[in-house]
Amino acid sequence: MKSKKTYAVFGLGRYGTAVARELVDNGIEVIAVDTDERIVNDAASYLPVCKCADVTDMEVISRLGIGNIDTVIVCMAGNLEASVMAITLCKEAGVRTVIAKCSNEMQQKILLRVGADQVVFPENESGIRLAKNLLSSGFIDMISLSKDVSMVEIDVREEWCGKNLIELNLRKKYGFNIVAVKKGEDVDVNINPEQALDAESSLIVIANTAKLGKLK
Repeated sequence: MKSKKTYAVFGLGRYGTAVARELVDNGIEVIAVDTDERIVNDAASYLPVCKCADVTDMEVISRLGIGNIDTVIVCMAGNLEASVMAITLCKEAGVRTVIAKCSNEMQQKILLRVGADQVVFPENESGIRLAKNLLSSGFIDMISLSKDVSMVEIDVREEWCGKNLIELNLRKKYGFNIVAVKKGEDVDVNINPEQALDAESSLIVIANTAKLGKLK
């Protein structure tokens, strides 16, 4: 089984704090960073790894080991320049996924242009909701189709490898509908239920969002 992913949250305002606390409360390793020493000292009581540092400095990014983090959430929408620098440095350090908070559509375009993989509007997506999406272990991507239904791409688990969909009976066990099997850039919607799954493949499924926790 794959080990738990690691996260870093840059900026401990209301949104960043909500993301970091939700992740930590669920046993996830999080590096929380802010430039305000007072905020960092206050947050240290509930965030085990909390640093006062300037994430627009490449030496800081290197010293904190951010290049080894799976996902960084940049929550500094009030400072566009700092957000741009942080995203750029994270990508240069090798961070696979960078999620950034923005306050308007122009910021969204800029942050995506400089390398953010996902941009969120706090008025549309709460910090807790973002954290819950991130906590959906094994999910490569997640799209909310409605309030109750989501489409997600999930890794083929180690224990599923070598077995076919008939044998696994995932619909009965987890309550989701498999709509495609993806391997590399190829997406096969004409699923052969007798074809054995392998570790290089992923499944695209539609499910009731509340039931996705069964996969954790």
